[in-house]
Amino acid sequence: MGADPTQRKSSTIDIDGLSVYYDMQGEGDPLVLLHGGMATNATWNAQLDGLSHHHHVFAPERQAHGHTPDREGPLTYQAMAQQTVVFIQLLDLAPCDLLGWSDGGMVGLLIAAQHPELVRSLTMVGSGFASAGYVAGAIEAFIALPADDPEMAMFAAMYAEVTPDGAEHFPAVWDKVRKMWGEPFDWSGDLESMAAPVLVIVGDDDFITVPHADELARRVPNGQLAVIPGASHVVPMEKPDLFNRLVLDFLDHPEVETWLPLRRSPVD
Repeated sequence: MGADPTQRKSSTIDIDGLSVYYDMQGEGDPLVLLHGGMATNATWNAQLDGLSHHHHVFAPERQAHGHTPDREGPLTYQAMAQQTVVFIQLLDLAPCDLLGWSDGGMVGLLIAAQHPELVRSLTMVGSGFASAGYVAGAIEAFIALPADDPEMAMFAAMYAEVTPDGAEHFPAVWDKVRKMWGEPFDWSGDLESMAAPVLVIVGDDDFITVPHADELARRVPNGQLAVIPGASHVVPMEKPDLFNRLVLDFLDHPEVETWLPLRRSPVD
């Protein structure tokens, strides 16, 4: 008898000398999940279980996150995107569907823009294309927190549970992440090169504003927008059934076909 495709498996792969951990589950077309900043694959549990009935799901944990160790040097979106590109190439997953949450969505945007041949579709959750898209003051307040602040306890516990670097390394990781989050960015020049269909999902009370999410969906060549009511930045955990249905519907129908198109009407 063959292996049970519903059984979650884990492995590691060497990427530029870093032992990158990943989970995998299911069978079918490849779907790569890209977690948020300061998170682990535990935040994807509902998606690994729910989406793997339809796709072969892969979930790598990036440098200094989850089971993947940290190393010298800063964390940057570009470096994380390149690490993920190599992951996709080494596992021969292209073209694959990408589902990125928060930082993972920004990583996915860079991959879709710079390596369109690797990406069949991109779903971005609580992610933007420019730092101007954050709710005013939200990121600033977050990155001002010290590592031992009570509001950081959940992240510290999640990190300590699985990191190979030891719980005492958490303040160093937090320092790297908040420096990255504090750097202004604007990738608006990359949007037109994103050939793959893009689904932009945002909670109605997210770190990313709804107008920014709408602008992102309108500026990419083939974009769609979903605003989840009564949801925050952690919508995949708050409303997993609804979230998974939206993702699966998009993966099944990435090209838009509507009866009464307005902004999508063909230009004569």
